[in-house]
Amino acid sequence: MKTSQLRKDAESVFQAGLEAVNPIQEVKKHVTLQDNKLIVGEQTYDLADYDGVYVIGTGKASAAMAQAVEQLLGERLKEGVVNVKYSHTFPVKRIKVNEAGHPVPDEAGFHGTQDIIQLLEKTGDNDLVLCLISGGGSALLPYPAEGLTLEDKQKVTQCLLEVGACIHEINALRKHISQVKGGRLAKIASPSTLVSLILSDVIGDDLDTIASGPTVPDESIFADCLKIIEKYDMRGKIPSSVVELLEKGARGEVEETPKSGDPAFQKTQNLIISSNIHAIQAAKRKADELGYNSLILSTFVEGETKETARVHAAVAKEILKTGNPVPRPACVISGGETTVTIRGKGLGGRNQEFVLAAAIDIDGLENVIVLSVGTDGTDGPTDAAGAVADGSTVSRAGEMGMDAEHFLRENDSYHFFKPLEDLIITGPTHTNVMDLRLVMVG
Repeated sequence: MKTSQLRKDAESVFQAGLEAVNPIQEVKKHVTLQDNKLIVGEQTYDLADYDGVYVIGTGKASAAMAQAVEQLLGERLKEGVVNVKYSHTFPVKRIKVNEAGHPVPDEAGFHGTQDIIQLLEKTGDNDLVLCLISGGGSALLPYPAEGLTLEDKQKVTQCLLEVGACIHEINALRKHISQVKGGRLAKIASPSTLVSLILSDVIGDDLDTIASGPTVPDESIFADCLKIIEKYDMRGKIPSSVVELLEKGARGEVEETPKSGDPAFQKTQNLIISSNIHAIQAAKRKADELGYNSLILSTFVEGETKETARVHAAVAKEILKTGNPVPRPACVISGGETTVTIRGKGLGGRNQEFVLAAAIDIDGLENVIVLSVGTDGTDGPTDAAGAVADGSTVSRAGEMGMDAEHFLRENDSYHFFKPLEDLIITGPTHTNVMDLRLVMVG
């Protein structure tokens, strides 16, 4: 089996995983309309009981999800507003789509959130609100806590990204410096009936972490946020106004985010319609179909990208040496989401950096490839979803005058893979269920 065949098969496996989490098909799989009754998971809503049906949403997939809801409800839908990342729009007729900044929030996101709040202010006890949530939803729903500015939120988000904080830590802080996250959007929507359809992009599918949990009880508290600031030595790096707010909250001087048992959640349903495991399982089925001995390593992979990459490279070496944990031809699949601590001045993302670190460790090995992609089609601030490498990647780069170790130190994986033509560019996929990684050994 040649490396070229491995690369071709890897692309097929990845595409199968991506197709399995198409947001339109996932909405229609979990939401149906029968005799004017809307069936969402195991819950049924008789539309005759409601004066109006409205849609709100946030996230990279929310416009695609909105199209599915429009197709389902037709004229039964009164009005809607969703916030999406720039260039992630989808054709809809009754729902307003606001494009905004991600991962750092911007003014467009702020105004889009105002639109959502204004819509919710129209709704009442006899209305049904469908909330469409997907990965990226937190950055796309910025509405700073009283006393803070959008610039404050931007600085906090940027700092958290630079220090390599995990998504649970990032969103704990986001929830406590916001007026809509951490269950507060549910309070604004109350007393309407609120149904959230959620595409998960977090490890463990924790509802209160996905998009910072705008419609679910929050398990984090102000004291947790202060611990995160201390952990990453952020006090002098983020606005003092943010630290002061968190300290007041920890002292009980600022109201906490709503917790379990809050009346705001009495008429709320939260349903996860797809997640990383669905993509990983579909990828495994495709690998099996292609004749590989496949194995799902884990969908809980997190931690520093370079370190997790070396573990995956070690798995490839083990397969070559002993045939464990699966014999050749092998396809080992993992999901989850790693983090990058930025120390250099280069350009890249966690998936590209993962592949670069792995490429160094598999240098010289025959019939081994490593691939890592973000299912949303975006890896860091680049136009690539990820990258692919094999045992010849480092030597090919060397022939072009590029030192792989240098590019890794500079966090410059994008400029390493671009001249090698080993970037994976998909464009916006309109979905987002974290990352998909492959280790394939022929």
